Amino acid sequence: MAFFEQEIHDAPTTFLSKYVFSFDHKVIAKQFLWYGIAFLGIGGMMALLIRWTLAFPGEPFPVIGPMLFPHTGGVVPPDTYAMLFTLHGTIMIFFAITPILIGAFGNYCIPLLIGARDMVFPTLNMLSFWLAFVSAVLLLASLFTPLGGAAGGWTSYPTLSTLIGSAGVGQTLWCLSLFVLGVSSTMGAVNYIATIITLRAPGMGYFDMPLTIWGLWLTAILNAIFLPVLGAGLLLLTFDRVFGTTFFLAGAAATSGSGDPVLFQHVFWIFGHPEVYILILPAWGIVSDLLSFFARKPAFGAKATALAMTSITILSTLVYGHHMYSTQMSPLLTQSFMMLTMTISIPSAVFFANWLGTLWKGAIRFQTPMLFSLGVVFVFGLGGLTGLYLATVSTDLYLHDTYFVVGHFHYTMAASVLLGGFAATYFWFPKMFGRMMNETLGKWHFWISMIGLNGIFMGMMIIGHAGMHRRIYNPFVYEFLQNLIPLNMFITISALTMGAAQLFFVYNFVYSMFKGPIATQNPWEVGTLEWTIPSPAPHYNFKEVPVVKCGPHEFGNPNLSGKDFQYQTEELVRA
Repeated sequence: MAFFEQEIHDAPTTFLSKYVFSFDHKVIAKQFLWYGIAFLGIGGMMALLIRWTLAFPGEPFPVIGPMLFPHTGGVVPPDTYAMLFTLHGTIMIFFAITPILIGAFGNYCIPLLIGARDMVFPTLNMLSFWLAFVSAVLLLASLFTPLGGAAGGWTSYPTLSTLIGSAGVGQTLWCLSLFVLGVSSTMGAVNYIATIITLRAPGMGYFDMPLTIWGLWLTAILNAIFLPVLGAGLLLLTFDRVFGTTFFLAGAAATSGSGDPVLFQHVFWIFGHPEVYILILPAWGIVSDLLSFFARKPAFGAKATALAMTSITILSTLVYGHHMYSTQMSPLLTQSFMMLTMTISIPSAVFFANWLGTLWKGAIRFQTPMLFSLGVVFVFGLGGLTGLYLATVSTDLYLHDTYFVVGHFHYTMAASVLLGGFAATYFWFPKMFGRMMNETLGKWHFWISMIGLNGIFMGMMIIGHAGMHRRIYNPFVYEFLQNLIPLNMFITISALTMGAAQLFFVYNFVYSMFKGPIATQNPWEVGTLEWTIPSPAPHYNFKEVPVVKCGPHEFGNPNLSGKDFQYQTEELVRA
C-alpha cells in the first residue's frame, strides 16, 4: 500500500536530462543494461584468451593476439594470464551479471510490477548508476598502469593481493573500484527495499507480488547487509597496500601480535557466499514467473516458492565457512558449516520441485524466453547437485581448487544467471523498446549457447575430477595432466561456439531496437501490471495508480471466456 502520493512530474526535454542524468527508472535500467552487455563482451573475450592458452599452450591467439601481445608474437604471457583470470571473474560477477540482473531488471521491473510510478528515491537511483560508471573507469584504468591490472584472483586473497604478491597500482585500483561499486550497489539496495515496502499498489499484499519482485527484494536485503562487510575488507586491504598497515600481513601475528591473511578470507566469504544468492535470486524469481506465464498455468506452490527463497536467503548468511575447509579450520566448525550448507538443499529442492509442478501438464509455449527459462532449470539442477560434493568436507578437500570447482560455480552462477538474464531480456524487450526481437534468431541463440556452455562446464568438471588445478598458466608441464590436452581443446572449441552464439543475440538486439516488429501492449498475454500499459512504458508508467485484485499467475481459469489469463487489476472470475 502506498504511504504517500506519487506525483507525475513533467517529462525531461533536454538530451542530458532525458538520456544521461535521467531520474527515470526505465532510462537508468537501460543504462545498466548497456553497461552490463559491454562488460559481458569484455569479460567473455578474456575467457576466450584464457581458454586458448590452456588448449594451445605457447601458440599465438588468432587475429588479435599479435596486436594485444606484440612482444610475445601474440602468445598470452604468464603475468597477463594471471591478470586475465582475475579480471574475467571480477568483470563477469560485478560488472556484467550484477548490472544486468539487478541494475537493469531491478530498476525496470520493480516500479512497473508493483504498480509504482518510479523508485521512491529517484535521485539516489541516478547517483547509483553514475557511481557504478566511476567504478568501471577505475577498473579499466588499472589495465594501463605500469605493471598492469590486478592479478591476485577475483577473490584477491592476501598475500597475492598485498604489495608482496602484487606490487603495482593495478591491484589498489581494483580495491578502490570494487569499494565504489559496493557503495553504488548499497544505494540501489536501499532504494529497492524502500520502494517495494512503500510503493506497492493498493491491494497488493506481499504474496500478490510476482516472484520476480520477491527475488529482487531478497537480493536487495542481502546486498544492504553484506556489501558493507566486503567494503570494510577492501578498505583494510587498501590501507595495507597504501599506508603500510598489517591487517593481512603474513607472519604479523607472530611479530607484532596482529595481522593474518586468513582474516581476509573470512571477511571475503562472509560477503562472498551470500553474493552467490545475490546474483541468483533475481534469476530464480524471473524463471519462476516465466515458467508459469509460458506454461499457461498458475505457479505451483507460489507461496511456498517465496518462503523457500526466503529460507535460502537466511541460510546463505550462515554457510560461508564451506569455502574455507582447506584453511585448517577447527573440525568442529567444518562439521557445523557442512551441516548448514547441506540444509540449504531442502528449500532448494522445494522450489525446484515447484518449477517441475508448474510445468506438469502445462500448455507450454516454447517461445524464446521460455526456452531460456527451461535452460535455467536444467543447468541449476546440475549446479545444485555438484555443489553437494563441495559442501562435504571429505570430497571438498580432494576437489578444492581444481577445475571441478570452476565447472560447478559456472553452472550455478554463470550459466543459471546468464540464461536467466537472457530470458528476462527477451521477455521485457517489447516493454522496454516497443518492438519485438526475432524469435528464430533467439532460438538459434539459445540452442547454440546451450551446446557450448554444457561442453565448457561439463568438461571443466571432468578435468577437475582428474586433478587439473586451476590458475596454473601451463598445467601440462606436469606429465600426469598431459592426457587432458584433447579435453581442454574440446572445452575451448565449446567456448568459441558459445562466443559465436552471442553474435546472434547482439545482432538481434541491436536490429530489433530499430527495425523489429512493433510490439503490442501485451504480446505474451500475461496479467502482471506492466502489461496493462502501452509498449514502450510511458513517462511515469501509470496514469492512474492501479488497484490490485488478484495474483500474478491467474491462468487457465475455466470460468473465463475469450482468454486464458486475467490482469491483476481484474476481479477474480468465479463460477
